[in-house]
Amino acid sequence: MHMFVKVSDFISKYMAVFVIIVAGVALFEPASFKWVAPKITVLLGIVMFGMGMTLKLKDFHLVFQRPKDVFVGAAAQFTIMPLLAYLLAHALALPPELAAGVILVGTCPGGTSSNVMTYLAHGDVALSVSMTMVTTVLAPIVTPLLTWWIAGQWVEIPLTGMMVSIVQVVIIPIVTGILINTLFGPVIRHIVRLLPLVSVIAIVLIVGGVVSVNAARILETGLLIMGVVICHNLLGYALGFAVAKALHMDMAKVKAISIEVGMQNSGLATSLALSHFGPAAAIPGAVFSVWHNISGSITANYLAARMTKKEARRKKSR
Repeated sequence: MHMFVKVSDFISKYMAVFVIIVAGVALFEPASFKWVAPKITVLLGIVMFGMGMTLKLKDFHLVFQRPKDVFVGAAAQFTIMPLLAYLLAHALALPPELAAGVILVGTCPGGTSSNVMTYLAHGDVALSVSMTMVTTVLAPIVTPLLTWWIAGQWVEIPLTGMMVSIVQVVIIPIVTGILINTLFGPVIRHIVRLLPLVSVIAIVLIVGGVVSVNAARILETGLLIMGVVICHNLLGYALGFAVAKALHMDMAKVKAISIEVGMQNSGLATSLALSHFGPAAAIPGAVFSVWHNISGSITANYLAARMTKKEARRKKSR
């Protein structure tokens, strides 16, 4: 078991590297990962179940203890990223399917990786986890409605179908994981330590599956999509940081909101795109999955180093 935990920690630490390798293989040898495409919804359900298994019902207490912080973070999440997606899609005159894919990334809740990145940045991890939980719980209603409102001018939005999909692949697996962990926590604690490994494998396979079925399109429009994704993500970090700063939050909270806003549940965006809008709409989500793990690590290290310097200056002044 100890060896498996070590392997799990190693793969989780270098997740971005594995994602890039698999994406590269899938791009130039599409046949190697095409078999994954029909299983993407199931794989996302596994990731969400793994997220639920790390939570207990008591973790929701913070939402009620610090409602203002959580509200600010969730509101920033569901306004900044959808608005940025809309502006980028318009400004670059993206084709309908790609525009829908970018907007889907923007309207999805926060990604699970954001909690790890907040920890690495020395941010408020409890706030980050609470934001992820709240935006995920709100997703069955908010994500389809925002997508319908913003992307409706490009493509037809199956509102009810999206709501049902999110409940099936996100809410049910998470709730199941929370209940199992709450009821049987001490019994399954060793298994829980291996869940990051399972989740990383599932995420890597999702990226490989999406890239494989869109290889030709990605080679044709790759630079454009990469540019859109990078702008979307980095502007999300910056505006999340600016909003929290403008509200005079302390630096730990600012970091949590910045990272949480910039990092999306791109796996959900990918799954919804494949189910309701076609393979091309899944490209932005797949590229975002690769990029935000790279940018998240860099951002977390930068913010952590910045805080360390400030703390050092404070110590010297004492």
